[in-house]
Amino acid sequence: MTENQESKFGFTEFAETWNGRLAMLGFLIGLATEYLTGQGILSQLGLM
Repeated sequence: MTENQESKFGFTEFAETWNGRLAMLGFLIGLATEYLTGQGILSQLGLM
């Protein structure tokens, strides 16, 4: 691999940026669902 080519796998800046964005989106959806239903995530999954 030459020095100009970047790895497409592993901890790349592109992958970590999208991982962070999707994690924030998932957290926001979880909070909104909990607010709208009045139940926590464990209650919604039937674990409590």
